[in-house]
Amino acid sequence: MTDTNLVTRPGVPATGDTPPGEPLRLAVIAGSVRDQRMGRVLADWAAARAAGPATEVDLIDCADCVLPDDGDLRPGGSSPSPVAARIAAADAYVLVTPEYNHSYPASLKRLIDWHYREWNFKPATVLSYGVQGGLLATEHLRGVLAELHVVTTRRVVGLTQPWNDLTPAGYTPPPGVGEAFDAALHELGWWAALLRTARREQPYAR
Repeated sequence: MTDTNLVTRPGVPATGDTPPGEPLRLAVIAGSVRDQRMGRVLADWAAARAAGPATEVDLIDCADCVLPDDGDLRPGGSSPSPVAARIAAADAYVLVTPEYNHSYPASLKRLIDWHYREWNFKPATVLSYGVQGGLLATEHLRGVLAELHVVTTRRVVGLTQPWNDLTPAGYTPPPGVGEAFDAALHELGWWAALLRTARREQPYAR
């Protein structure tokens, strides 16, 4: 979990040049597909925490995504996948990922690689988890996302051994975790509003 001295604010606030009444569209992506995973539980928690009057949340689960065969992958974007429109509709992303062997899982990499323009010029934050917080997965994601013109927030959250915080009601975060996630969402919301305006009013051109 990263430190922060930002005053915490719930949800993803619609700030900057966001038109009044137009919510930000946030995709929360559960990256793990393993049996007995806890990533979906954490993604459910993240989606519930982020949802609000100014935010529409779409939870995309890699375990539910049927992608074409990797032999059909092409540089700069491939044939449309069943989930492409949902990724394209989002203004920002929360990537929920475990750390596997000092990186993030192949299931999340496949989802990323199968799309290109859908990700472009949008922001993302990462909610990682693992024995020591999963932050190596986050650092690997930063380089990949930069190639897709995705801005990764400075503030990210790493959950250390979150399986110890599971209850019958789901994930119950230790003190400070919810506030740290709120701070990451606040930064994400600022970038999302700014980049949405830029995409509309000054599209990137080489």
